[in-house]
Amino acid sequence: MNICLLQPDLVWEDIGANLEMLDGMLSGVPEETDLILLPETFSTGFTMRAELFAEEEGRGKAHAWMQETSRRKKAFLAGSLITRVNDRIYNRLYWISPEGVRGHYDKRHLFRMGREDRYFFPGGHRKVFTCGEFRLMPQICYDIRFPVFSRNRRDYDILFYVANWPAPRHGIWEILLRARAIENQSYVLGVNRVGVDGEGVDHLGGTCVIDHLGNVTGMLGEESGLLNCTIDLEEIRDFRQKFPAWKDGDKFKLIG
Repeated sequence: MNICLLQPDLVWEDIGANLEMLDGMLSGVPEETDLILLPETFSTGFTMRAELFAEEEGRGKAHAWMQETSRRKKAFLAGSLITRVNDRIYNRLYWISPEGVRGHYDKRHLFRMGREDRYFFPGGHRKVFTCGEFRLMPQICYDIRFPVFSRNRRDYDILFYVANWPAPRHGIWEILLRARAIENQSYVLGVNRVGVDGEGVDHLGGTCVIDHLGNVTGMLGEESGLLNCTIDLEEIRDFRQKFPAWKDGDKFKLIG
């Protein structure tokens, strides 16, 4: 499976400018790419002016752009948008194929230190999507601190996080990503942004690919750019069979 992770310098609260900028970055995506990943709230930045920038479910400019981009690039596409559903607003990740929307995941753990819990409604269920033979579980930023929610139940091969992870806690980002990969015997992909947002929060990137052993196999620095990787499903399956730590896992009552 060929995956491309985009690490942009997002324009604060400017949907049109971000979509234009991302179009430019997408021109560098290899033709053989199967999946393209974008950061959290990629069309606006991590703004709490949710009422102003929320798109109606299935009808917004960024949502339409995602579908058109997936068709044009002939690849699956995932990233999160501020989305309104009736009287609720979600930080919603869309999973889109060239044929259209295949599903979504609503951020479960809202970042209270950034006031996200005041303006967004939490999701209630974990999701697992498919791309060919691969099973992928999406998570959004702060979700990474809650390992029980992302516990591999032998139902996914790749765990990925889309984020607006800030510079002051940048070192924690890589540590938690590696921990999630090791404990779940899964590849983990972390997609972050760079630049300073409208609240003055800096982001240092660190978009990366981590294998099922916790090894960092690819990482971007503090500049915007693309990170391409290829993941072998048989390699993951063989390791889980040879080292079946999952058989000794504790039984938890899990959500979703």
